[in-house]
Amino acid sequence: MPETALASRDNPLFKRLKKLADSARARREARMTLLDGEHLIEAYLDAGGQPHTLARAMSAPADLAARLRARCPHARQVVLPDALFAELSPVATPSGVLAEAAWLTPAALPGTPLVVVLEDIQDPGNMGAMLRTASAAGATQAVLSKGCHDAWSPKALRGGQGAQFVLPLTWGVDLPAWLASFEGESLALALGENRSLYDKLLRGPLALIVGNEGAGVSQAARHAARATVSIPMSGRVESLNAAAALAVAVFEVARQRAS
Repeated sequence: MPETALASRDNPLFKRLKKLADSARARREARMTLLDGEHLIEAYLDAGGQPHTLARAMSAPADLAARLRARCPHARQVVLPDALFAELSPVATPSGVLAEAAWLTPAALPGTPLVVVLEDIQDPGNMGAMLRTASAAGATQAVLSKGCHDAWSPKALRGGQGAQFVLPLTWGVDLPAWLASFEGESLALALGENRSLYDKLLRGPLALIVGNEGAGVSQAARHAARATVSIPMSGRVESLNAAAALAVAVFEVARQRAS
């Protein structure tokens, strides 16, 4: 498909892309998002997705755009002045290429359930990193509370680096109700608990609950969980970042299941 120049903020396509860049509501209603950068677009293609629009900055290398065009021949191809492209990019130094793409719905994953349950995670980088880590450790599902950041925002997608395309996601969830229906062990990670994560047998169906970056797991979610555990720390810091705590927990599950 030939490339079209897009030079005005009043262009309907630019307005649509701008809404997807800025508005969680627009993304949710359209079930669409923006993918920023070659790696993320290729991960989307590898997962079976096909972008609706492929856009490049005028200064982007011609061979970069050509490589991606070869893999998505039916996408609308547009080129934007660098200033307009920068308005769509989620980073200070734009990658030079982005895609308008529909949300993917990954198929259910086989194996013993390992569900990461995220409560009110607000930082998009944390959200993406947690989904990426969970997927790398073999999680079969991610469940997100109503208060979580949009997992399909451009910044969360950059942090996830393709995790959203392969890890089944359920969002907008009432966590106590979901935990009550979960047929397996459910563990809330929290500070100040005498029970250690490392003392638990983690080989059966499991839901791991990680709370908000500042407030931690809510009392309602703690009460709904089967148990609350902590990650032992011998250093002088008070706590771990939420994404780091999840990484420790899911890879402990992976270690136990592999042994």
